[in-house]
Amino acid sequence: MPLRYRHKGTPGKPSTTAHGTSLAGRLTCHRDGYGFVIPEEPFPQARGDIYIGPHAMGSAMHGDRVLVSGIRIGRAGRAEGRIQRVLERAQTTVVGEYRWSPHGSFVVPYDNRIQHHILILPEEPGGPAKGRAGQRPASDRRELAKELAKELDGFVVNVEIVGFPSATQSATGRILEVLGKRDEFGVDVEIIIRKHHLPHEFPRDVLWEASAIPAGISPEETARRRDFRELPIVTIDGETARDFDDAVTVFPLPNGHFELQVHIADVSHYVRPGTPLDREARLRGTSVYFPDRAIPMLPPELSSGICSLKPQEDRLVLSVLMEIGHHGEILRAEFCEGVIRSAERMTYTAVNAVLENDPAMRERYAPLVPHFERMRDLALILNKKRRKMGAIDFDLPEPVIEFDESGTMIGISRLERNIAHRLIEEFMLAANEAVARHLEEGGVASLYRIHEKPDPMKVMEFEEIAGTFGYSLGLGPLPVRRFSMGRRGQHPGRRQQTVELPAGDLAITPRHYQQLTDKIAGKPEERILSYLMLRSLKQACYREMNAGHFALALPCYTHFTSPIRRYPDLIVHRILRAVLAGVAEEDRAAAVGDVVTGKKRRKPSSATAPSPPHKPRSIPDPVSKTELEEIGIESSEAERRAADAERELIEWKQARFMRERLGEEFDALITSVGKFGFFVELLEFFVEGIVPIETLTDQRYVFQEQQRQWAGERTRRRFRIGDRLRVRLDRIGEMGGKMAFSVVG
Repeated sequence: MPLRYRHKGTPGKPSTTAHGTSLAGRLTCHRDGYGFVIPEEPFPQARGDIYIGPHAMGSAMHGDRVLVSGIRIGRAGRAEGRIQRVLERAQTTVVGEYRWSPHGSFVVPYDNRIQHHILILPEEPGGPAKGRAGQRPASDRRELAKELAKELDGFVVNVEIVGFPSATQSATGRILEVLGKRDEFGVDVEIIIRKHHLPHEFPRDVLWEASAIPAGISPEETARRRDFRELPIVTIDGETARDFDDAVTVFPLPNGHFELQVHIADVSHYVRPGTPLDREARLRGTSVYFPDRAIPMLPPELSSGICSLKPQEDRLVLSVLMEIGHHGEILRAEFCEGVIRSAERMTYTAVNAVLENDPAMRERYAPLVPHFERMRDLALILNKKRRKMGAIDFDLPEPVIEFDESGTMIGISRLERNIAHRLIEEFMLAANEAVARHLEEGGVASLYRIHEKPDPMKVMEFEEIAGTFGYSLGLGPLPVRRFSMGRRGQHPGRRQQTVELPAGDLAITPRHYQQLTDKIAGKPEERILSYLMLRSLKQACYREMNAGHFALALPCYTHFTSPIRRYPDLIVHRILRAVLAGVAEEDRAAAVGDVVTGKKRRKPSSATAPSPPHKPRSIPDPVSKTELEEIGIESSEAERRAADAERELIEWKQARFMRERLGEEFDALITSVGKFGFFVELLEFFVEGIVPIETLTDQRYVFQEQQRQWAGERTRRRFRIGDRLRVRLDRIGEMGGKMAFSVVG
């Protein structure tokens, strides 16, 4: 029998007195009406989030900070409760479709996690008639408002909520923007921007500050920096890249080692702490990239102007100079402020053509060919070293949306990765690792990119599915705890379900994943097992405390190489610049001491001599740990928000593309199985949809949860994860474009 608690205590921290418990957390809703609350404070009695049933939601909406009470804990540790009250509203605006009715118009939110319709009163100030009724009598204004409201039927609008829902009253709102008809070009992007609450317009003070930044570099600034302008440094990006924040080159050293130079746009020189530019960049957290447009973190004067490493233009950079040995080890790393002049704006396609011995491309870039070949050689060495350490590398297909000149989507293809992609990836990983190690060894508070070990429950679930294919991560028998679970009110004599949960931590390493990816390479099940392995891992995030990076098999890692589009990188730049300035100050002080004592400081005998043993310096933290913690949380949330928006827009584009293919048949792969059917992904178009179980009419099917399959009662026909089958596209939903298929044959 589950334990029962009643509310008592302060919001935020759980109270487990005799009168019960209550806690605060953030509500995540599901389109079917239920939700989960993520507690703000640890709640040891419960495993994971707290389930909130549809009838226990009250007036809460998706994203609200709420107080949960009436918590019940099941034997498996799953918690269930009800929302006592809303502590803080998350939604102040809602985007949706305007529906006219003579009895009262309303807006249907595009976010299906918001179950409440927003009632729009025509006579409300700010309603559809605002600004168009002039000084007419009230009765005339109401009539005109009704006519204008009727004209808006079916339009997409952005609404400000002026009255939140209650047990007896609907939510009310006023129209802020009319975005157009849903199928008009570009409206889908506007919907996604507002649905995910992406900041997309720069305030005036931000634009003014950006416009005041000089378009050139002063001679004084150039003179105080290290000059790399005569070196064959290049940027390598995609054909449609909008900003260039990294440039690279590789030189051979006399001892046979490599010198890898990674030069990153010095955004921190232009965006100073506490300025309007800085506050807006922190609010956005990251640039957001859609197939046909981008929402930059910084105004264009910086993102595609003075900060972008354009060819044949002087640009300020923070540089990482690394000596790399024959086996990929970083033997020495030097950091400095520099100035570069990129020799070429290269693309992945062009560099790959050079390395594939394309005569025309090798002739066109003849002076750079030896450098590209060295880059390739070094990238292969670095990749071999990472694999030796156990780093995981999933080669999952990534869809690319293709458009014609008018902006109409014409196809979906797979992004092809080549050696040029690998080259830049390896160089950026090396630079990020070098910076992270330097700051951690210096004892300076910094921001880290961490990736924790996977949750034991997720690993156990993956092992069960992989076992049906004859594969395993190689962990051996997993320690588990078993529980007998029965439904509430179930007769004591009826058979109870046995639930298994992991017992304690698992001795899992990234090498377990790497070895399995090697085993399945080229096999029919590679795609589905790689996808499931990725789902078993946790999401990487930003944190002020270093916890290592599981997937990269690195004890220390950060993000440094993309300050134009990621706020954490900008923060790491500021910290590194402060450390460099502090070191220079200490060196100047030491030089004065040398003059006084008459002692001479010996320099290394060669440029390749290893750095002296590190000793902590007395440099105060450039950014406090408290602020770093806040930035880490904000940036992680901004990253997830941007990823969700980018993914959803692609799904909308795919749905629009597939509308012309209703009734057609496709080859598909089952990616997951649930109680209402199973999900499939089309092999050709990377499009996902559901096969509802009611469409399987040849016989009755039973859902076998432990085997994660649907099995026919009359025949041996089964539908399991990883199965390939032929499906027909039956329908595409209006809201969000969810697709439904049926099995053919």
